[in-house]
Amino acid sequence: MGDWGFVAAALVIGFLGSSHCIGMCGGIAGALGMAVPGQKTAWGQLVSYSAGRIASYTLMGALAGALGAAVLPALAPLRLVAGLMLIAMALYIGGIWRGLVWLEKGGSYLWRYLQPLSAQLLPVRTAPQALVLGSLWGWLPCGLVYSALTFALAQGGSLNAALAMLAFGLGTVPAVLATGAAAARVRGFVQRPQVRLLFAGAILLFGLWTLWGALGHGGQHHQSMSMDGGQMAPNTSEPHHQH
Repeated sequence: MGDWGFVAAALVIGFLGSSHCIGMCGGIAGALGMAVPGQKTAWGQLVSYSAGRIASYTLMGALAGALGAAVLPALAPLRLVAGLMLIAMALYIGGIWRGLVWLEKGGSYLWRYLQPLSAQLLPVRTAPQALVLGSLWGWLPCGLVYSALTFALAQGGSLNAALAMLAFGLGTVPAVLATGAAAARVRGFVQRPQVRLLFAGAILLFGLWTLWGALGHGGQHHQSMSMDGGQMAPNTSEPHHQH
């Protein structure tokens, strides 16, 4: 994948997965977007809520990237897992296979401690409250987030993983903002079977592309990068051996 290609891919994955994101966060976004005295829509609260979520996703990526680099430096296995996770996410969004539910159940252990804290912030009346709520809600057990996190891990290193999760979070923002502004209309659109299947098909292509990179093209790419680095000295010394 190109130098910044993974960032663009993560952004698109977040946007395409927004149909699932609306199901998970739509209720909160809709509540934040309700009319308040003096303004039609609480845009400040909606933006702050999204900023909190994205900050949590970015932190999640940085921590997981650092841990992944220490425990499993080789990227090929991570890319295989990332491709399979994206395919599983596509099947999940398309309503074909809900195997990712077990991952969400696994993440529920942490959420048991965070959920009471988030409940204390409701109802949200200020932008700072919405920011804190979003930062907590970012840790809500979600198969889409876990799939994106696996994809981020496969990019190698804490910085790349953080950038991928940042881009993923930004990709979910349009749907969340739209849900806050017109919850019923937006939710009805993205929950249409044909729309969900369209988004699922696009994510499926990303999953297959990631698998292809892990099994074939990606290996050649890393080999060439290795030759540019560690193998440069032997290559330049070959003419001297020939003499």
